[in-house]
Amino acid sequence: MKLLISPLRRMIMGLLPPWAPVGMNPIKSAALNAHQFLLRQNFSGKPGLVTALDLVNYWQEVFEANRIPEAQESSEYIVSYVLGAKTFHSLSASSISTPLTAEQQEQVQQLSAKRLQRMPVQYVLGEWDFQDLTLKMRPPVFIPRPETEDLISLVLEEASRKNKSCLDNAVHQCPPTTPLLVILEIGCGSGAIALSLLRKLPQSQVIAVDKEVAAVNLTRENVQRFQLQHRLRLFHHDVSSSSWEQLLPWGPVDIIVSNPPYVFHEDMAHLAVEILRYENLDALDGGNDGMRVIKRILELAPCILKNDGSVFLEVDPRHPAMVENWLQSRPDLFLSLCATHKDFCGKPRFLHIQKTCSM
Repeated sequence: MKLLISPLRRMIMGLLPPWAPVGMNPIKSAALNAHQFLLRQNFSGKPGLVTALDLVNYWQEVFEANRIPEAQESSEYIVSYVLGAKTFHSLSASSISTPLTAEQQEQVQQLSAKRLQRMPVQYVLGEWDFQDLTLKMRPPVFIPRPETEDLISLVLEEASRKNKSCLDNAVHQCPPTTPLLVILEIGCGSGAIALSLLRKLPQSQVIAVDKEVAAVNLTRENVQRFQLQHRLRLFHHDVSSSSWEQLLPWGPVDIIVSNPPYVFHEDMAHLAVEILRYENLDALDGGNDGMRVIKRILELAPCILKNDGSVFLEVDPRHPAMVENWLQSRPDLFLSLCATHKDFCGKPRFLHIQKTCSM
């Protein structure tokens, strides 16, 4: 999973003493002190006048010296955020060349110190763009990855087909309180999927659940941020439990969507330090075969899906064949894998599973 895509307390020159934040690893601190020479070299002709470009170049060097992944992107995101921009390339020429205030330099320092501790940039900034949404982010809630946008696109395509079918059958004559589409998201995290669907499907209702209180609270904050709480029902719920009736405030659902934990347990130790140190590992670890939660979702699906309802899952590239074989061994679920879709790297990552008939 990619962590990033390509969203000073007087540190510069003579304004700053050697820098070592409280609790900083001594090796990292020593690496930073070694870079004081770089600062003096770069800024010796203009003490106190430090531009955005100066800071990006400086922190990129520091990050690289400390083996921080995506050093340039990290530096650019932090400096851009302090200047009120989404990306460094969106800054105007004057913003790039104008000296930063002492307060801005200090903020860059504080945020960069967090990145030096391998905190993901999304958590460092406290927000991140996903599609056309700027979502609040904080650890340990799972950070939405770019590939999940493809999962949302597949749900939107199916929603368009279902809405057209409903209209063709005069379902639009139902009372106005009846939604044309009801979607259940299992494992809502920050609310990225639920909010994206609510924004793009104005006649939909979404039920979102997560077993982590931190995730439910963050989703609630993000939903309130966009004033969409009237179309969303949010539950602190673990799908491993036997009770599921509370998930049906609007009756059976048309679509279930989930980016569940699907990493094979043996692969967990090989994830990036940023992930292992800060993210909720339960949102990633799918058990020995990566299918612990996937199987539970599919066992639950027939009970809460309408006839002809669909399940959309983001999975490991090894899972499509495994899921198909498992469904064939469970004819009692009346589910079939009708399509597998690839991600932008050409790997099979998204499953469309359909309910074939009534139980």
